Amino acid sequence: MNKLNLAVIYGGTSPERDVSLVSGKEALAALNTDRYTIFQYDPKEGLDALVQDAPTIDVALILLHGSPGEDGSIQGLLDLLKIPYQGAGLLGSAIAMDKILSKQLYTDAGIPTPKAVEIQKGVPFDTAAIVATLGLPLFVKPACGGSSLGMFRVTRQEELNAAVMESLTFDDKVVIEAFIEGIELTCGVLGNDAPEALPVIEIIPEGESPYFDYEAKYTPGATTEICPARITPALTEKAMDLAMQAHRALHLKGYSRTDMILKGEALFVLETNTIPGMTRTSLLPRAAQAAGFSFSALLDRLIELALESGKK
Repeated sequence: MNKLNLAVIYGGTSPERDVSLVSGKEALAALNTDRYTIFQYDPKEGLDALVQDAPTIDVALILLHGSPGEDGSIQGLLDLLKIPYQGAGLLGSAIAMDKILSKQLYTDAGIPTPKAVEIQKGVPFDTAAIVATLGLPLFVKPACGGSSLGMFRVTRQEELNAAVMESLTFDDKVVIEAFIEGIELTCGVLGNDAPEALPVIEIIPEGESPYFDYEAKYTPGATTEICPARITPALTEKAMDLAMQAHRALHLKGYSRTDMILKGEALFVLETNTIPGMTRTSLLPRAAQAAGFSFSALLDRLIELALESGKK
């Protein structure tokens, strides 16, 4: 079997660079070198080498988190270079990166999602009116960003302005979202034309983290993750169906992971990730393992899906 020339793109320049470096290094260690000749590229160092190597590259594995990896920028470049890659294309990536636009599409598709208010940099806002609309506590987060960076849980109206100002240092738009108390769940989707939902994971932040923030996500032992989630079969099916609906509503392909909150019998979609963390212990690989995919096999499957999509 001829080996594929595989471009692994990781690192980047976003605030999530450190997370991307971990994803990239663990993926590189798991990739089967009998199947792939691996080339590594870091946008922080420039992408001239990728452009020069493009005629010899068969497929790319994008392991960037944040911009330019999840917002469609690198996807657009790879499209121009005619290099197939895993996951969402330019349109789906750009849509899912924007939490405000995603919420609009969720709502249009009948997908329940917490109420929210949009704030733009330089535009005055009324904290009292926002609290009257959304209640307390509430969450403030950059419209385009991940890993819960720039995200704040606000419990008093007096805290809201400072939280918004800090969040606006990460992006020009901020989402202020109603807090829904419940069980945190996440569900992955895998596949192109006939995607399937992966087992649902229950997320339990421990210690000082009151929610699934940056520290809870990336500090060993800070979070308990249970797969499959301890919910009824009916709710499991509902969560898997919502993940599929979100995947379709945002025009995604290949794979995604949708985060949700379960309150009683009601599920609310929070956001959908187009390039989830890709370490052996990350959420999507854990769900894939429960579905029968080893970490190495999951990477192989993503590359297969990229090639399949590229042929079309």
